[in-house]
Amino acid sequence: MIYRLATTTSTNDEARDARYRHGDVVWAERQTAGRGQRGHVWHSPEGENLTFSLLLEPQFLPIGEQFLLSEAVALALTDMFAHYGIATRIKWTNDIYAGDRKIVGMLLEHNCSGPTLARSIVGIGINVNQAAFDPALPNPVSMAQLTGRTFDREEVLRTFLERFALRYEQLRQGDRETLQTDYRTRMYRLGERHTYRLPGQGETEGIIEGVRPTGELLVRHTDGTLGEYLFGEIEFVIGAKR
Repeated sequence: MIYRLATTTSTNDEARDARYRHGDVVWAERQTAGRGQRGHVWHSPEGENLTFSLLLEPQFLPIGEQFLLSEAVALALTDMFAHYGIATRIKWTNDIYAGDRKIVGMLLEHNCSGPTLARSIVGIGINVNQAAFDPALPNPVSMAQLTGRTFDREEVLRTFLERFALRYEQLRQGDRETLQTDYRTRMYRLGERHTYRLPGQGETEGIIEGVRPTGELLVRHTDGTLGEYLFGEIEFVIGAKR
């Protein structure tokens, strides 16, 4: 069920309420304390974009395989954009890019029960109809900017949920190979040489070769070594963000 709110602190915070069950969506027009990865604040003009959280209960999924859920969500988003004729790629770990510009940010939060996940909250922000962004933001883009048209946001949300249901079923059925193969082929900068930043160590060049089922990014460095990086251990250098 979709719960549409005028205002909340954060849809992820709201979705923690026990009244929400598997498959429920909390959609807010305004978040007073929206957040993204690394503690970043998420701002979105009212009535232009989609900011929502999807509540899941993936009790079949071992804790060590939680990244597969992130893969399923990211793939569903790229499936949804393809439906609207927008080519996108998955920027590890949880962003969706159109070219070199960010169109989606995600924040996944999990609660565990023994060796498996119990409840997962998938917070998603999709730039839908926003025509102008704060110049201080490095590289945002919206569906409207890419296509020159305005979208029905509820239709976009329902299209995503339809695509996600298919990807979630692949996960539930244990079809990990399809998820991992599709995720790899849609990775941003896959097989290309680029500059990356290793916090505390400086910049390095390398080629993304893929990602482990446990979430480590695989980067082949110029000296031939293969680096395996978890979230926070490597950063992309993109245009002005250098």
